[in-house]
Amino acid sequence: MDRLIKIENLTFTYPGAEAPILKNISLEVEKGDFLAIIGSNGCGKSTLCKTFNGVIPHFIVGDFEGTVEVAGLNTLNEEIGQLSQNVGYVYQDFENQIVRPTVLDDASFACLNYAMEDYELRARRALKLIGLDEKEQDYVWQLSGGQKHLLALASVMALQPEVIVLDEPIAQLDPKHAQQTYEVLKYLNQVHNKTIIVIEHHTEFIAEYCQNVMMMNKGEVVWKLPTREALTRVEELEACDIFPPQITLAAKKLREEGLVTSSGLLPTTVEEGNDFFEQLKGKSFSNQVEEIKEDKGETIISLQNVSVDYRAIKGEKPRILSQFSLDIKRGEKIALIGSNGAGKSTLMKLMTGLLKPTEGEVFVYGQSTKKTTPEALFQKVSLVYQNPEEMFIKDSIEQDIAYSMKVRKIPAYEERTEELMRLFNLNELRERDGRLLSGGQMRRASLAVGIALNPSVLLLDEPTANLDIATRKEIMRTLERLKDVVETAIIATHDMQLVSEWADRIIVLSRGQIMMDGPREEVFENSYICNKVGIVPPEIYRMGKELDPKASCFTVEEFVKGVNYGQVS
Repeated sequence: MDRLIKIENLTFTYPGAEAPILKNISLEVEKGDFLAIIGSNGCGKSTLCKTFNGVIPHFIVGDFEGTVEVAGLNTLNEEIGQLSQNVGYVYQDFENQIVRPTVLDDASFACLNYAMEDYELRARRALKLIGLDEKEQDYVWQLSGGQKHLLALASVMALQPEVIVLDEPIAQLDPKHAQQTYEVLKYLNQVHNKTIIVIEHHTEFIAEYCQNVMMMNKGEVVWKLPTREALTRVEELEACDIFPPQITLAAKKLREEGLVTSSGLLPTTVEEGNDFFEQLKGKSFSNQVEEIKEDKGETIISLQNVSVDYRAIKGEKPRILSQFSLDIKRGEKIALIGSNGAGKSTLMKLMTGLLKPTEGEVFVYGQSTKKTTPEALFQKVSLVYQNPEEMFIKDSIEQDIAYSMKVRKIPAYEERTEELMRLFNLNELRERDGRLLSGGQMRRASLAVGIALNPSVLLLDEPTANLDIATRKEIMRTLERLKDVVETAIIATHDMQLVSEWADRIIVLSRGQIMMDGPREEVFENSYICNKVGIVPPEIYRMGKELDPKASCFTVEEFVKGVNYGQVS
């Protein structure tokens, strides 16, 4: 294979930083590779990839040593405009690269900028590939966060670069669109021989689609290996805060306990697991499903026949929710799931009063949101946004946490601020601007801002997106610590592992309607709903079903317990 990217002795230090973020990196990427770059938050993954298209050092300056060559071009000697035709990049903060008002306009903008005569044709092909062709005349502000992510990818694909780099490509996508995105990348890789590089935390997708994996730690490349060999290095992955595939973890545990005798590399996918767990087939290891207790708690939030229309510059107003009714009980842990654009974020904004219903009523602790202000509800219901940087309005984390309490003249707000700084491990970041923190740090700080007023109900929009294993676990531990403060929690998420491990009630939304409402067993067992809405259960659940159709395993622990149950039954 031809070498497409060559890096020699690359070291890079951001202005004012005490130590380099990249340390003497040497790397080669072959043409046609599908490479995943993994590592904990802050290890230098995004910084490294920004050297491929010249953003570093031409736009983001710093101390740059070594050489980076892409398609024979030395990035130090070429302009970004030239390099971007060879390396397309979908950034983690992808909304910043959407620059035009409509979907088709934005998808075709780069090609038009390079005076390509077929710019609209290229854009339409790209939009069709990623499933946004029916949205081409929509305004970008009408799209959900996940749809905007897909639009950013289409805009890059339209240029047809040799290399496509994607920083967390499925962080805000529902399972259906996440799989669709990777299928598109697979098509570009295998049919058009494009070189695909992804920065990814979801090892199940890496196992399914990538050819090679490169692990980084503290600014250095630890290794670059074929995918299966890479993902079965469980101890090394966990030491760098990376989730190994669930199937790999289960296989390792069962082999250590002597319950599986298969030799060789551990499995990383369901297909590989079928061979590895061959001796378990035909044995019953169904887990016992706990009896579902009927909840009779007090209703604290009630939506009654609610409809929501968004403003439109042309044509009919789009209706997001229609005659929607829902009751939330005190003490529930609820997961809102569904495809991008299903209405999850809209529903949360209704509960806070930030959005008023076009028709119907929303009651929060008996108060109609039409007759009160969001400020009056803020001490009862708090929303932590999908993009945590939107929670920060001051110049430091400390000021942001204190702000809502200070303006309401809450007594002893300084002590409360210090308490939250300790609770969320933010003391060393107190003087930092929240918008300049890492993804995990921003999540922690936004949670502190969100609960500053001790709300009874906490709403979290995609709280684990873009997070490595350590930060994700930290967020989950924080939620557990908050149970004495927050009575009710509602999370909108595409993270099915989070749903399986945390929620006691799952509400499935589709096109502004409730498709299903119940515990995880009922939701994931309903294949019709899963197929219709595009819900993909955790990999370990699928693995259990392959071995025993009666199995109901949502976590690795439940899978291992189920195998042990089968050994004695």
